[in-house]
Amino acid sequence: DNCGPANANVVFDVRPVDVEGEYLARAFFPNDQRPARNVLIDESAFQINPTGTLQLVGILRHELGLTGTHVGCEHGVCGACTVRVDGVAQRACLMLAMQVDGCHVQTIEGLAAETGGGNGSGGDSDTLGDLQAAFKRHHALQCGFCSAGILMSAADWLQRVPQPSEAQVREMLSGHLCRCTGYTPIVAA
Repeated sequence: DNCGPANANVVFDVRPVDVEGEYLARAFFPNDQRPARNVLIDESAFQINPTGTLQLVGILRHELGLTGTHVGCEHGVCGACTVRVDGVAQRACLMLAMQVDGCHVQTIEGLAAETGGGNGSGGDSDTLGDLQAAFKRHHALQCGFCSAGILMSAADWLQRVPQPSEAQVREMLSGHLCRCTGYTPIVAA
C-alpha cells in the first residue's frame, strides 16, 4: 500500500513567496477542487480536505484537536511530532496531510489503547499503556514536550527489536531531542 497523493490531477508549482527570494513548492488543484482524503486516525475514520502544503501535524493539532503531537523544529530533527503511519514512525511535520489518504495514522492519544491501556482519549477513566507506564515508573519525562514523539518511535521500534540492549536504545533515541531528562531515565524505561 502506497500512502501518498492519490490524485494525478495535482499540479505542482514553484513561485517566489517573499521579497528575499525564498521559494516554496506548492501543490494546487485546478479550480481549487481539492479531493477529500479518507484517513483512519486512532481507530476513528476522518475525511480531510487539506490544501497542498498543509502538514499532517497541522491537521492533527488544529483541525482534529489531537494536541499530543507537538511541533518542535518543523524540520524533522527533534522528533516531537512523531506519529505512526501504517505502523511506521514518521515525522508529521515533514508529511503533507494529503499524503495520508487511505492510511492509518496513530497519535500518542491512541497509543494507550494499543499497548494495554485505556481508550487514549484522555480523562480520568484512561489507564496508561505499557510504554507510558514505564516512562512514569522511571521518571522518564519532565516537561513532556518530547515524550509523545519518543513514545511513538519506541512503539514502532520495539515491534522490530523486542529485547534491545542499552546501546540499541540509545541509538534509537538519537533521532530525538530532549533537553530535560538527560536521556538516562528514558533508556531505563
